[in-house]
Amino acid sequence: MGLRRFQTEDLGIFKEWLKKDHVKKWYTEPDDWIAEVTLRGSSFSWITHFIVEWEERPIGFGQFYKCLDAKEEWYANVPQTGTYSIDYLIGEREFLGKGYGKKTVQLLTEMIFRLSDSKRIVVQPEPENRGSCNALLANGYLFDEANGVYQKEK
Repeated sequence: MGLRRFQTEDLGIFKEWLKKDHVKKWYTEPDDWIAEVTLRGSSFSWITHFIVEWEERPIGFGQFYKCLDAKEEWYANVPQTGTYSIDYLIGEREFLGKGYGKKTVQLLTEMIFRLSDSKRIVVQPEPENRGSCNALLANGYLFDEANGVYQKEK
């Protein structure tokens, strides 16, 4: 299993994943996600987008970014310098509940922690998204109750 950079030809499968019930439940603004990957070379060049592959088959999506660049409110109380965040999904239903989400989080985490300026990663999945929360916990993230985020220090 691995990550490869998102390419224009991946847009079709990404759109299909966003329509699936197990994805659209958490990715509620599909047009925003589509615009983001479409504009990844310009307006959203500060985000690094990936396709998750298993045996060269696309099965999901992942991305990471510096929190300073995103300027979102949900992590405003976390130190900003050196802080990154991730998003991820498993798009192919037959790969759910088998550890692929956990492995995706692991791969994104390792990639970020290889960056010289990284200090921590914060993530805020919906509390009801137990699969995502469990994938983070399984990778050593701790839930920061004060800020409502999962966090892992380098």
